[in-house]
Amino acid sequence: MEIKKLPKGKFPKALLEIPQPPKELWIMGELPPKDLIYLCVVGSRRFTSYGKEVCEKIIAGLAGYPIVIVSGLALGMDAIAHKKALVTGLKTLVFPGSGLSYEAMHPKTNILLAKEIVEKGGCLISEFEPNFRATLWGFPMRNRLMAGISKATLIIEAEEKSGTLITARLATEYNRDVLAVPGSVFSPNSKGTNRLIRQGATPVTCAEDVLEALGFEQEKKEDRQARLFEDLSKEEKIVINLLREPMPRDELIRTIKMPIGESNSLLSVMEIKGLIKEELGEIRLS
Repeated sequence: MEIKKLPKGKFPKALLEIPQPPKELWIMGELPPKDLIYLCVVGSRRFTSYGKEVCEKIIAGLAGYPIVIVSGLALGMDAIAHKKALVTGLKTLVFPGSGLSYEAMHPKTNILLAKEIVEKGGCLISEFEPNFRATLWGFPMRNRLMAGISKATLIIEAEEKSGTLITARLATEYNRDVLAVPGSVFSPNSKGTNRLIRQGATPVTCAEDVLEALGFEQEKKEDRQARLFEDLSKEEKIVINLLREPMPRDELIRTIKMPIGESNSLLSVMEIKGLIKEELGEIRLS
C-alpha cells in the first residue's frame, strides 16, 4: 500500500489541540470520516484470558455505532483490539511506534494485521519518516497521539509499572476521559487499572458503560436488534431464518449446508455481533 504525507490542513483536528502537536504525519490507507468518535483501547502485552475476553466483549458491543478503535499495533491487547474491531465491522486506526514502511514497521509479527486493517478501510498513521525504526523513546511519543486523537482511552489491563499507564496519564493531561476495567486484586495485570480507578478513572465492565462515557444515548434492546439485522450477509440471513426456534449447534450446521469450518466461523461472528447466543447446548436469537 502507498504511504502518503498528509497535508497539514488534513491533520485530525484533535491532534492540533494537544500541547505538542505533530509537525508531520504519514498515512497508509484512508482517514475515517470526521463525524466518527475515536476510542483508544490499550492494555498489557502479557494479557490474561480475562483481559482478552473483556476486550473482545466490549468492542463487540460497540457494533453499529460511529466509533473508531484506536491502538498501537503492539503485541497483546493492541492487536486483540484491532482484530476485534475488524470482525465487528468497526473502523480501526493504528499508531505504530515506527515508520510505516514494511521494512521498518514494528512489530513484524503484526504486518499482516496492518495490511488487513488498510484493506478493510482503516489506516495507519505515524509522525515518523516511513523508514524510521522503533526506539524506546518513540513509543511514548506515539502514545500521546493515540491519547490526543481519542475522546476517551480505555485501559483493559495494566501492571503497576506499565507503558500503558503513560497513555492514561497523557489522556488525563489532554482533558480526555480515562476508562478502566477493574480486575482481581490478586492479578498483577490489574494493579495498574485498579489504581487508575482509585485515582478517578471511570470503571467500566461492559460496552454500555463505554457508550455512556462516549455520550451515546442507550438504545432499547429491540431498536438495537433491528439495527443489527439491517446489514446481514446472505449467510447470516439464512441462519436467522432457521432460528425461529432454538436449535442444537450440530443440527443447525447440518441445515446450513456449508463446510463445518465455515459454519462455525459464521456462527462465531454472529455471536460476537450479538445476533445469536448459545445457551444450554442450543443456539437462539439474542
